[in-house]
Amino acid sequence: MRHEFPLYVFLLAFAAYTVLLFFISWMTSKKAGSNSFFSGDRKAPWFVVAYGMVGTSISGVTFVSVPGNVLAQNFYYMPLVFGFVGGYIVIAKVLLPLYYKMNVTSIYSYLGERFGQHSYKTGTVVFMISRVLGAAVRIFVVVLVLFAFLPKGLLGSDLVGFSIVTLVFLMLLYFYTFKGGVKTIIWTDVLQTTFMLLAVFFTIWTICKEMGWGFGEMVSAVAGTENPAIEGTRFCNLFDWRWGEGTNAVKQFVAGIFMTVAMTGLDQGMIQKSLACKDIKSAQKNMYTTSVIAVVANYFFLLLGAILSIYVAHMGGFEALGIVKTDDMFPTIASSYLGVGVGVVFLIGLISASYPSAGGALTSLTTSFCVDFVGFNTRTDLSDTKKESLRKWIHAGFTFLFFLIILILFVVSNDAVVNLVYKLASYTYGPLLGIFFFGILTNYKVKDNATPYIAVAAPVLCFLINFFGKKYFDFDLGFTLLIVNGVLTFLGMWLFRKK
Repeated sequence: MRHEFPLYVFLLAFAAYTVLLFFISWMTSKKAGSNSFFSGDRKAPWFVVAYGMVGTSISGVTFVSVPGNVLAQNFYYMPLVFGFVGGYIVIAKVLLPLYYKMNVTSIYSYLGERFGQHSYKTGTVVFMISRVLGAAVRIFVVVLVLFAFLPKGLLGSDLVGFSIVTLVFLMLLYFYTFKGGVKTIIWTDVLQTTFMLLAVFFTIWTICKEMGWGFGEMVSAVAGTENPAIEGTRFCNLFDWRWGEGTNAVKQFVAGIFMTVAMTGLDQGMIQKSLACKDIKSAQKNMYTTSVIAVVANYFFLLLGAILSIYVAHMGGFEALGIVKTDDMFPTIASSYLGVGVGVVFLIGLISASYPSAGGALTSLTTSFCVDFVGFNTRTDLSDTKKESLRKWIHAGFTFLFFLIILILFVVSNDAVVNLVYKLASYTYGPLLGIFFFGILTNYKVKDNATPYIAVAAPVLCFLINFFGKKYFDFDLGFTLLIVNGVLTFLGMWLFRKK
């Protein structure tokens, strides 16, 4: 039976978790300076970083969307996850040794030394666009769910109420990260992973209890239930062999490798945590361990999705439960049908999925801007006090930018806009992939001033290839779009190489 989630419980849970975050921030920022903010003093335990990175890779959007997506795509997400493992190995064997050898603070400084200043700035700008758009959408989705917990009209009109919730969220985000930086993020990532997994396991256990399932009955139900949305398949089907589909297993696996290399290995926010480990061997252990935990964690998210789908069907379907779309399935069931306990755990899981992910994005953007544009590592005219003051203003500037983008998304809010922003962010990682690996795999120099044009041309060509492929050949690149994008960038760099 449906029940309303008590407002005071929502506020208490939110307040308690926020207090815990600020306590960790206070503990990790003691005697912290700019070096701690950017690199964590290179003292982070590798196993702590590994465990926390799993939660970072599973954002608030993944936390809500992946379980719901099982109804539309079975377990076809898993080949992508298997590809993640290959990507983590490439990062550990190829990229981390390069970063540690150069002793970089910002990984994009490699491009400056390898090709020149135009390539350096291009890589940094591409990262910033990707990170700002991706992080803004993730925060938007989470704040939207948090806003839905409040009684309608409590804070005035929808726009005013949403603005207040967003402002409170971002202000808290700013204050708990502005001092400790990456050192704080590493330890709050541990909370993120723990509470997200706890929410998944507790929800599975509660549904099994309500359905009268033991472990064996649960396995039988998931393995034996046909998916009504995809004829002739069961929820537990892992591989889609239809070549023309974006969920094709081969395309998913290959794309998983390249996505991890691009979105983890070439992302300042993700690599910044690995660079906080004391040495290269510790950072590599971190990557290998993360890959294993990520496979297990993602499988349980999919298992939850199958169990939720069966439970919803048992309760009468989407319409009977007031569920509009698949993304609403997990939040609606957890907050309204499984009791207050599950609702609280889900809420804390959702908050924990959003705070550190958003904080990591904010910290990495601040780091990249300070190092790559302001020149913190090279300028002698800035005192440590001036640098610290400037860094805080830059940190606040990115916080305000997030606020503006999130409000725009709310005003024009629809699935098409959100998906478009995500797709634009994913397009930008292709040039990073091509530019970095041209530098790693070849000995050529390039005409440095051509790099910005290549970084724009490759995504445009990629868009045209995918558009005409779907229109005339019924072929969708899916996640492999990133690979094509990277290859086109690589070819562009080769065409403009110095002979």
